[in-house]
Amino acid sequence: MQILAHALYVLTAAAIASAVPSSAFSGGAGVFLTLGVIGLWRYGWALVNFVRAHIYIRLTYPRQRMAAAALYQGRRPAHAFLLATSYKIDADVSARVYRSIFAAARRSPGGATVVASVVDVSDERLIRSIASQMLDTQDAVELVIDRIDGTGKRDALATSLRTISRRYPTADDIVLLIDGDTQIPEDIIERSAPFFADGRLGALTTNEEALIEDKPLFRDWFKLRFTQRQMMMSAMALSGRVLTLTGRMSIFRADLAVQPEFIATVEHDYIDHWRLGRVRFLTGDDKSTWYWLLKNGFRMTYMPDVACVSMETQPNPSFIKSAVTLMRRWFGNMLRTNGRALALGPQRIGLFTWWSILDQRVSMWTTLTAPVGIILFSLLVDPLVAVAYIAWVMATRYVYCWLLASFSGPFPISYPFLLYFSQLFGALTKTSVMFRLDRQRWTRQSTAVGLNQGLSLRNFASSYMHLLAWGLLVGGVVFATGLLSPFPIHAN
Repeated sequence: MQILAHALYVLTAAAIASAVPSSAFSGGAGVFLTLGVIGLWRYGWALVNFVRAHIYIRLTYPRQRMAAAALYQGRRPAHAFLLATSYKIDADVSARVYRSIFAAARRSPGGATVVASVVDVSDERLIRSIASQMLDTQDAVELVIDRIDGTGKRDALATSLRTISRRYPTADDIVLLIDGDTQIPEDIIERSAPFFADGRLGALTTNEEALIEDKPLFRDWFKLRFTQRQMMMSAMALSGRVLTLTGRMSIFRADLAVQPEFIATVEHDYIDHWRLGRVRFLTGDDKSTWYWLLKNGFRMTYMPDVACVSMETQPNPSFIKSAVTLMRRWFGNMLRTNGRALALGPQRIGLFTWWSILDQRVSMWTTLTAPVGIILFSLLVDPLVAVAYIAWVMATRYVYCWLLASFSGPFPISYPFLLYFSQLFGALTKTSVMFRLDRQRWTRQSTAVGLNQGLSLRNFASSYMHLLAWGLLVGGVVFATGLLSPFPIHAN
């Protein structure tokens, strides 16, 4: 069935392309030339990351793994602190997560401490019940329950990190920060601990898989995003750093994770914005931990051959609303930290890392250049330009999906459409969030910042700046494509 769907897709793209007369390309010469230059830049950057990712996965990472194992041999096994946060998560999901946590804790060669941060007493009872079923007196595993008020994940993490600090972990130990909806591999500790024999390493994160039961489109979208993540994380790890320490599950050197400054960053992170004032972070603890390690000069790496399972739920009946809701949170976290990371400079964090952070800001606008240019030329020059663009989008996204398939295998035919949706709606969401960094909300939590403020001056200024940026984008496209040239090129 998938083979038939792929064949139909290719034939449709070819039919659309062949139906476009040459006059459309001559009439839209300016827009195609401009967008072609931008496209070469964007596709070139994608190809660089594609090549770097394969170099890391196939050559660099296996060598690093063997070198880490050799360096770790004979050392005291790491004691693992597994810190999990749970809030408003279904009991079935929590049970699967904590079973995986206790299974991993039992296998830890240096023993383990499981710290469960919970709000509801029902979660505490569930966790204790699972512990009694899975652990016995011979297991070197301690269970600690941190009961807190439901004031947010940041408070939960800070409270439990202080609990861990009172057990005086050393540089030989590790801390795993785990979301309450993420199932971890049973061998995660023994596979990750050797990497920390390198004293320069501050943290690492792993590959991810999505488990979504009854929403096929939402499931395909998540799997596509995780495939893209596999490529980008691997490409970044080649330079000894990553662009985020994923909140679903990341592992830290224990003595760093309990430093007062690290905990304070997790608990009360903020930026001082020139227009919005002090913006305190509600979400994005993974970006806070990442930035703390980045600015303090620690290396970070990625394990492409170890995968956690993220049990996701669609937050809204509408796929588009759900995707935009999640993208608002993800991209808000990214952009709130992006500026200060960029300010560290290439000499401090490495040229490739710095350029990748810069690209996060630039790519939202270059992605929108093509749709804006095509709409303008379709309205003012030749509507067939839009038809040619549709064929171009179908062809390029399909080829790109096959490149991604080298990381995860064959893909459903929904991928090219979901890829373009993510690129277009993602760029639109980023431009909106960029001017509203003070607005943030958890998906499962009512706590929010920057919302329900009415028609305040700050909200008006955000809308004005956003509209001004759009005006500059449209004006730039008009100028670059020659649409307002005194001698425009029209179809004969």
